[in-house]
Amino acid sequence: RQALEEMRALYERNQADVSEAKSGRTDLIFLIRFRHCCLLRNQRCLLAYLYDRLLRIRALRWEYGSVLPNTIQFHMAAEEVEWFNRYKKSLATYMRSVGGEEGLDLTQDIKPPKSLYIEVRCLRDHGEFEIDDGTTILLKKNSQHFLPRWKCEQLIRQGVLEHVLS
Repeated sequence: RQALEEMRALYERNQADVSEAKSGRTDLIFLIRFRHCCLLRNQRCLLAYLYDRLLRIRALRWEYGSVLPNTIQFHMAAEEVEWFNRYKKSLATYMRSVGGEEGLDLTQDIKPPKSLYIEVRCLRDHGEFEIDDGTTILLKKNSQHFLPRWKCEQLIRQGVLEHVLS
């Protein structure tokens, strides 16, 4: 906001000086050019900042999944939340289009798995959790389970489960 206010003030001063320069004051041309360079620099800085935020928001999709925690969403602008939702839909459409009938979940294995099943400990009460074979497991705080890696990796990233290393 501060950079935008500075840019607005520079622009207004340049407009006033351009009017005077047109009426014959050629000594203002260098000052007008200098302010214009300042405007371009601030514009580049703001664009770099916004691009960095978009990269971070894109990384949040891969880290937290399709639903962001409220603590993170609270710090995002409405336009950023909208961009996240569009990116989420675009990624989901792409994942459905590859990998056959069911699609391919690209967010599933961030690192290649060493084993298909892992032992996990529940860090907080989460409720019921269903596996592919229809088995329902109650995830209570401090309970330990031996589950398929691909089913619980998302919950590990969300902080619900932790991988117990033997």
